[in-house]
Amino acid sequence: MGTHTEAVHAGRGDLRALGVHAPPLDLSSTYPIHDLEQAVESLDALGAGAAEAGSPLYARLHNPTVRRVERALAALEGTEDAVAFGSGMAALTACLLAACRERRHVVAIRPLYGGSDHLLACGLLGVETAWVADPVGVGDAVRADTGLVILETPQNPTLGQIDIAAVAAAARGVPVLVDNTFASPVLQNPARHGASLVLHSATKFLGGHGDVVAGLVATTAGWAASLRQVRIVTGALLHPVAAYLLHRSLPTLTLRVREAQERARVLAGLLEEHPAVTRVLYPRPDGVQLRGPGAVLSFEVAGGIEAAAAVMAGVRLITPAVSLGAVDTLIQHPAGLTHRLVDPMAKEALGITDGLLRLSVGLEDVDDLWADLEQAVTAATGMGLKGRRPRAAVVAG
Repeated sequence: MGTHTEAVHAGRGDLRALGVHAPPLDLSSTYPIHDLEQAVESLDALGAGAAEAGSPLYARLHNPTVRRVERALAALEGTEDAVAFGSGMAALTACLLAACRERRHVVAIRPLYGGSDHLLACGLLGVETAWVADPVGVGDAVRADTGLVILETPQNPTLGQIDIAAVAAAARGVPVLVDNTFASPVLQNPARHGASLVLHSATKFLGGHGDVVAGLVATTAGWAASLRQVRIVTGALLHPVAAYLLHRSLPTLTLRVREAQERARVLAGLLEEHPAVTRVLYPRPDGVQLRGPGAVLSFEVAGGIEAAAAVMAGVRLITPAVSLGAVDTLIQHPAGLTHRLVDPMAKEALGITDGLLRLSVGLEDVDDLWADLEQAVTAATGMGLKGRRPRAAVVAG
């Protein structure tokens, strides 16, 4: 089925049997045990990573509402299964614990989301991380004890693109995890290009309304079983209310992403023409791996951190806040916020400068967004368009 159809119907296969139109919300923390033998069999199955069993037993082991949104993401990503967690970072932690039980070495392509970078760099999980810049670097860094290769594409916050198939080839059989948060399943499906694990901070585009914190991993049935085992012992299950809200948001995912993307295209072009903007970072989709540039862009203003802070303080319609993928437009300062804990030398090498701002474009009228952005940038830098009409929007590299 097409993406629009999957987004509307995925994860709702049991509704006819239940005799309902909307997915029900199951808030049970525990479930009655009327047959001890069945309960014991269910506990063994769920403890081994089964997706379902004869009895749910306890909400940390299984929840029907959570299971529906897992099925939905698997359908959208084209994978055998998916596993939901309480946040994107909980999902990444589970992937590392599942993949690196014996092989403790990880290869990661920078930049990543700052929280992901910090988790890998701080040593909390006992992994050793080799940082590389591209697929060639992956091939050079992979060792016999490498348990996982991690990348994000488009990258946060520089919007660079990584060839997933090239990374998978360079990894020589080592599992590859791709953070697909920026693109969403609407624009990119990493499993088609060799990724073993497709990570989403579902807080972002999948949830889409700024009211859910969640993480999802789309993957094979075997990996899903391993991730459930980790989830059970760490207690990282997504709460059913969050799962319900997340699933309710999916039918509009395709519409939201594509509408926001069109506004981002326009703003990227207008920012290119502003004299105070020294750099605009926005993906160039190849149409094969990445089917559209998406709704997130970054731009650098002259004047460093003082000017960037003034832009954030000067917007009136746009919300100065971390996160992305919501229906309203958000602006934030990566060097000082989302990527503050990244090694300073790495930030400098990656171009995450003090003047760089990340813009997650929402669904407001693009003229209103530009009016707000233009006045804030002009006021912050003292440089304006001075009556010149910007050329038509372009997709900047």
